[in-house]
Amino acid sequence: MSQPREPDPVKLIASIFTPKEDLIREVINELSLRYGPVDWESPPMFFDRTRYYEREMGWPLHRRFVSFEYLISPDDIVNVKLETNELESRYLQEGNRLVNIDPGYIGLERLVLATGKNYVHRIYLRNGIYADLTLIYKKGSFRSLEWTYKDYADPKMIEMFNNVRKRYTGQLKERKRLD
Repeated sequence: MSQPREPDPVKLIASIFTPKEDLIREVINELSLRYGPVDWESPPMFFDRTRYYEREMGWPLHRRFVSFEYLISPDDIVNVKLETNELESRYLQEGNRLVNIDPGYIGLERLVLATGKNYVHRIYLRNGIYADLTLIYKKGSFRSLEWTYKDYADPKMIEMFNNVRKRYTGQLKERKRLD
């Protein structure tokens, strides 16, 4: 029989995109107030693998990824997603979002995104939020799955997530050293 135990804490990450590039900094600051200091920020990039959001948000869409210094419990991702949805709603213009915030986490084995949309590979957590298994870590690198979004499957993105995972593993080692 397996013995239940608490999982390791995980590294909170977020993708932020908006048609108003200057809004990204404001949103990152808001997120930092809620989740602690940002310890990594991607270079500026475009959200251009799909035009799914163009009708609602406009075009082009500017994007950044961030990770946060403080580790969280994996089940905290539900509250984070609900809070980022609330933050998005503060940036509505004529009923449309000006910003999209997609939180997730990096653990030793996987990268998980939080979503309100059900699908075959998504596991229901609570309060209308699902866990989307986006990448798995195998043989020294994150790997995409058949349903992984194209942007997350991009080798340059995977390299960035591998680097965030290295930072995270260092944090776990430091925590265990101090325990």
